[in-house]
Amino acid sequence: MGAAVCVPGAAGADTGTRYDPGAAFEIGTHEVELRRTAAGRTLMARIYQPAGAGPFPVVLDLHGGAWNAKDRHAEEPMDRALAASGLLVVAIDMTLAPEAPYPACVQDANYGVRWLKSKAASWNGDGSRLGIFGSSSGGHVAELLAMRPRDPRYNAIPLPGSANVDATVAYVAMRSPVSNPLARFQNAERLKRDSMVANTTTFFKPWDTIHESNPQEILERHEAITLVPLLIMQGALDDNVLPAVQQQFAASYKAAGGDCQLQVFEGCEHEWVATPGPQTDRARAMVKAFIARQLKT
Repeated sequence: MGAAVCVPGAAGADTGTRYDPGAAFEIGTHEVELRRTAAGRTLMARIYQPAGAGPFPVVLDLHGGAWNAKDRHAEEPMDRALAASGLLVVAIDMTLAPEAPYPACVQDANYGVRWLKSKAASWNGDGSRLGIFGSSSGGHVAELLAMRPRDPRYNAIPLPGSANVDATVAYVAMRSPVSNPLARFQNAERLKRDSMVANTTTFFKPWDTIHESNPQEILERHEAITLVPLLIMQGALDDNVLPAVQQQFAASYKAAGGDCQLQVFEGCEHEWVATPGPQTDRARAMVKAFIARQLKT
């Protein structure tokens, strides 16, 4: 196995795109088709576009839903807040596990990165320093994308006319990511949460894929991976993704040479950002500040 590749936040060069996390923009929204799945379902992309000439830095939003539910609308409050600060935010649908198990949604997200890089300029975006915001199971997908941007399993969907566009990302910000799906499954079994157990077994088919696609185990196996800067926001009261499991992942990522900022939100559960309040405001401000640091404004 090769050594991990550490990608610094600056990625070497200043693209000229500026970002002020304290800025305020009017935003417009519209939707376009992303792609059709093998089953014929249309996956859509929702674009949150700041009003202005730009170019604006670009963020791809990957929704949660335990790999089995939700869509591009799931994180709309966060997406609107980020876009209003001067970011082109695009939230995409992904294949759900009942339709196709792992790695289908990771393939969708990998395609989404490449597709958005090729389309960003048409929405006044600069896709050269594209980052990801991922929530819960979307955070799991985001970690896999970031760590394995050139994995042929994930690059399986061709992007017509853009064969030279890759799926590398500059950074990943996450809320409650499933950084260790096996630990989450075992916790669900202990708590007798049958729906969460079923969601997991539906997604990881065959079952061994829960190990192959486990970010924690990837680090423990010392696989050859790409290490981009990560922000993990974790609720202290989360009994879905346990804080101790998140702390282990952050420590392992740092030990591998990566930059991982773990922020624990006291008094918060798994989906605290869905409710307006001081801790939600803090999360939004934290993501904006993290992105600003990566873009080196």
